Amino acid sequence: AGGMAAAAAGLGGSDFSDLREIKKQLLSVAERSRERGLQHSGKWASELAFALDPLPLSELPPPPALTEEDARDLDAYTLAKSYFDLKEYDRAAYFLRGCKSQKAYFLYMYSRYLSGEKKKDDETVDSLGPLEKGQVKNEALRELRVELSKKHKARELDGFGLYLYGVVLRKLDLVKEAIDVFVEAAHVLPLHWGAWLELCNLITDKEMLKFLSLPDTWMKEFFLAHIYTELQLIEEALQKYQSLIDAGFSKSTYIISQIAVAYHNIRDIDKALSIFNELRKQDPYRIENMDTFSNLLYVRSMKPELSYLAHNLCEIDKYRVETCCVIGNYYSLRSQHEKAALYFQRALKLNPRYLGAWTLMGHEYMEMKNTSAAIQAYRHAIEVNKRDYRAWYGLGQTYEILKMPFYCLYYYRRAHQLRPNDCRMLVALGECYEKLNQLVEAKKCYWRAYAVGDVEKMALVKLAKLHEQLNESEQAAQCYIKYIQDIYSCGEIVEHLEVSTAFRYLAQYYFKCKLWDEASACAQKCCAFNDTREEGKALLRQILQLRNQGETSSADTAAPFFLPASLSANNTPTRRVSPLNLSSVTP
Repeated sequence: AGGMAAAAAGLGGSDFSDLREIKKQLLSVAERSRERGLQHSGKWASELAFALDPLPLSELPPPPALTEEDARDLDAYTLAKSYFDLKEYDRAAYFLRGCKSQKAYFLYMYSRYLSGEKKKDDETVDSLGPLEKGQVKNEALRELRVELSKKHKARELDGFGLYLYGVVLRKLDLVKEAIDVFVEAAHVLPLHWGAWLELCNLITDKEMLKFLSLPDTWMKEFFLAHIYTELQLIEEALQKYQSLIDAGFSKSTYIISQIAVAYHNIRDIDKALSIFNELRKQDPYRIENMDTFSNLLYVRSMKPELSYLAHNLCEIDKYRVETCCVIGNYYSLRSQHEKAALYFQRALKLNPRYLGAWTLMGHEYMEMKNTSAAIQAYRHAIEVNKRDYRAWYGLGQTYEILKMPFYCLYYYRRAHQLRPNDCRMLVALGECYEKLNQLVEAKKCYWRAYAVGDVEKMALVKLAKLHEQLNESEQAAQCYIKYIQDIYSCGEIVEHLEVSTAFRYLAQYYFKCKLWDEASACAQKCCAFNDTREEGKALLRQILQLRNQGETSSADTAAPFFLPASLSANNTPTRRVSPLNLSSVTP
């Protein structure tokens, strides 16, 4: 009864006015999770409680009250729990047979479940290379399901029991039933993070989220923030986390790491890096999420930092999945792809359900030109999590190498649906459509990539070249002008091969329009690049010749173009005319 009272106390709406009450609830649920061997939920609650101010002695939560049944099972429970903690699951289950109290019954079922999982994982590691399909099943699941469903029908399961029932259903691929049971578990025991986390993994889109009737508790805020991050609804996630920080959780390392992951997901690399560095100052021995940190260092090619991180984690615990992934990234950055793949395989031996490693291993096989292994690795990643856009994108790239554009299109589309505002997916889609000769679709993709903010600044050039192919010279010129403005406006002149292409096209375009000033300005720009120098000089000579013949720019050729002032060569006054209306190009 004490347990139920504590659970009822957890339903106090989603307000954060009473942080001491929340701290009490967290401390008590952490203790109850640990008693049942649910280490991760206990850890989550403890970390969150640690971020709040300490309670005075008088306000500490009392230990859960013992019932008559608890007292009867106490000896068996105490013995079994010590075996359980030493991972002797079968032995623990043996001594818990016939126990009636909620706590002992849960530990009995959970020991049987973990015993099956452990045997399955041992089988997997022994018999299969990491790329074979896991044919090994947890043998205990079916029996557990039968027994738990009887209890469930008789309404004899508490919040923890429901959670375990949900996990068993999920493992048997009964997703719909599992979701219902986890929602019920969240209602009965809203403080148990494990049930919320399972829901996060089962909900695949925003629509599903709308139809869930979730309990109105402060835990729901943490759940929503977490699932928004998973579903790539980053704006909403960051708002939620900000409001949780304002509510008093500013010291929580969990929230800080989630915010870092959210920034990583929207590719705000600088922000994510600075938050991760801050997190490492606060929690230097933390290993979770460090694989995400290493992905960021990898993208930025920060070799010394990545090397330091790899050595550091190796000292803390070299047999952790995240550590293996960090070391894999380190070797990958040094272009030692065989070694990198080896470490990702090691990560998967430690945890075959670890998503990131499958995707990263796919990337390594791509680098080694082993497309069939890459495809298999990406497919595994998708089996673990259908929302992993990098795996869909990777599959697209693999089929592109295999010159199978229709397959390619399917996978890039999936990646694009998961990341509608990611320019890389859009450019890839555009290239696909171009190969399939669907130029209108390709134009739409490039235009959209430019509109959402093209990091690589390639979309406009590709669009311009499409217009060139279709003999739409005005639009092509327009795109090149925009492209040049983009490149020069970001301040740093990047070594862009295509700048010379743009100037060459514009010079020829203006030459055709008989706008000698603009043409010579562009031609002079061409002379600054090795690949277009000769053409530029030749064009300048032609312009001089024609000018000397007295062919001045005829007034009737309207020129709807201008070059940015910074670009026009100093001695040529550039005509300022408003640029073309681009509505004709937009899809």
